[in-house]
Amino acid sequence: MSTVDTPEALHVVCPHCQTTNRVRVAQLGQAPDCGQCKKPLFSGQSLALDDVALFDRHLSRSQLPLLVDFWAPWCGPCRMMAPAFEQAAQQLEPQFRLAKVNTEAVPALGARFQIRSIPTLALLVGGREVARQAGAMGAADIVRWARSQRF
Repeated sequence: MSTVDTPEALHVVCPHCQTTNRVRVAQLGQAPDCGQCKKPLFSGQSLALDDVALFDRHLSRSQLPLLVDFWAPWCGPCRMMAPAFEQAAQQLEPQFRLAKVNTEAVPALGARFQIRSIPTLALLVGGREVARQAGAMGAADIVRWARSQRF
């Protein structure tokens, strides 16, 4: 995350019950739990956001950068990159929320973000896209790419 104007606390959407939680920035790395369901806010795994309303909730209510892997089950490079994306989630959380969007299951999101090739990574901050990278990448490259973005 950018160090300029870093807030004292951030809103983070629970990956389990979808409740918006207020988490102090200093406590992000201390395995915070959801105030509603008491489950961990971070699991080191990506979220499947295969529902437009669920995607929009994470996009609009959470203040964490959202790194999205747009993929499809028939795509060989997408399937090859899937384990690398999960490894990247372990390294990038809690500074980023990682999510996967199956463009076959939710074509509206693929169309909305004008996804022309898959896999495509899109970094969304404050509800808008700030960076995009097409093509399969290894875990180290995903982490390096995400951390190198300025927003």
